[in-house]
Amino acid sequence: MNTIIQAFGLVFAPDVLIAIFASAIYGLVVGSLPGLSATMATALLVPVTFYLSPIAAVATIITASAMAIFSGDIPGCLLRIPGTPASAAYTDEAYAMTRKGQAETALGICLWFSALGGIAGTLSLMILAPVLAEFALSFSTYENFWLAMLGLMCATLVARSSPIKAIASMLLGLLITCIGIDNPGGVARFTFGTTDLLGGIEPIPALVGVFALAEVMRALTEREPPKLEHRRLGSILKGQIELTKQYPKQQVRGNIVGIIIGVLPGAGADMAAWVSYAMSKRFSKTPEKFGTGHPEGLIEAGASNNASLASGWVPALLFGIPGDTITAIAIGVLYMKGLNPGPTLFSEQASSMYALYIIFILGNIIMIPLGIVMIRLASRVVGAPRSAVMPVIMIFCAVGAFATAGNNLFAVWCVALFGLFGFVMEKNGYPVAALVLGIVMGTMVEQSFVTSLIKSDGSVLPFFSRPVSSVLAAMTFAALLWPVFSWTMQKLRGQRVAAA
Repeated sequence: MNTIIQAFGLVFAPDVLIAIFASAIYGLVVGSLPGLSATMATALLVPVTFYLSPIAAVATIITASAMAIFSGDIPGCLLRIPGTPASAAYTDEAYAMTRKGQAETALGICLWFSALGGIAGTLSLMILAPVLAEFALSFSTYENFWLAMLGLMCATLVARSSPIKAIASMLLGLLITCIGIDNPGGVARFTFGTTDLLGGIEPIPALVGVFALAEVMRALTEREPPKLEHRRLGSILKGQIELTKQYPKQQVRGNIVGIIIGVLPGAGADMAAWVSYAMSKRFSKTPEKFGTGHPEGLIEAGASNNASLASGWVPALLFGIPGDTITAIAIGVLYMKGLNPGPTLFSEQASSMYALYIIFILGNIIMIPLGIVMIRLASRVVGAPRSAVMPVIMIFCAVGAFATAGNNLFAVWCVALFGLFGFVMEKNGYPVAALVLGIVMGTMVEQSFVTSLIKSDGSVLPFFSRPVSSVLAAMTFAALLWPVFSWTMQKLRGQRVAAA
């Protein structure tokens, strides 16, 4: 009990409270800007943590990352431009709700269920940390390969267009990840003698291009802007309690998937959102409504990505193993402040650990009022003239890509090229979300596959003989063959109807 009281004393110190509030506003602003991801928001805070106390330093990382993951949904809902890669999985769904005049409902879902998911992930961090960490350590490169492949197969499940076109888009994304020397062999591939391509194509410029810049191009080609009925938002949280009661399974399932994926090294909120959205559509009683502005997928994916954010700290705190790029940055801050990750951290500095739990919960609670304010401010963009909004979006795209790539002008050219790609692909019915999925997951697939073959001396047997690996392999093949099965069943039904 004394430890908990000490933890509350650490959290409610004036410097910690100021750090939480300031980093919350900072995370909301950065996350809502196209091209400026939650990872970048966290990385830019590291120099600031030099001058803060240990608890205040970690509080800035926790709060800013949670806020940025949520606020990435705001431009996705209003402009069909995901602010962070985790938002890309359900951007089309959220924007479809906005086009139907339900912008406040879509934004309310993203806010409410992100906060609930973050709290659920924190509870998993508090209660199940040792068990989840042991589970994460049981994952080797074999399991990571199938997990990444399962994430790739989500492209076939979430596609509104032809599954063949979705797979083609995903394969194009995988091909793009082959560029550069960031591969197990360290061999330059598809660089064409250009030094700028040696580092490969970063996911952020690709995402910004295919979503944001392509949207600007569509706006330029439309004579009449679409008539939107959402210029004045109503109550943001109206109806969220009813949705919580209506979709309890989706919320719980999203939390569980997010927690499990969060503890796995290299996975993170991006994969959690994709997998949860695909699962929601797969197990829905009304899958035909997905992509038309249906709240079911938004609820599950929104709960999942924030739950994974908290659970990603489990291996980071217990073993110093980052669950994603954000916790990798956080581990560096922990070492810098003398909070060395490891099992002894929970016994020797228990009050600091409880303080982190309290910060997680507090951050997700204040996300609701601050998120409402941010949504109100951002919604003014929708009512602004398109001729004023689109140039500003292009500037943000260029600046965000330039800053994310380490002040490299080549990233700006990548945004322009992928903007053209996205525009042409969507004109021909190829889903750009599947392209982004391939780019995000491609490196993990290749590195896990090649490393596994090296460990097994070229044998593929361990991919199927290990218990967890075999289950993930079966799920991957089921996801791959499901569209073929559905198409066959539809043909058989059509023949029966014609015969009758």
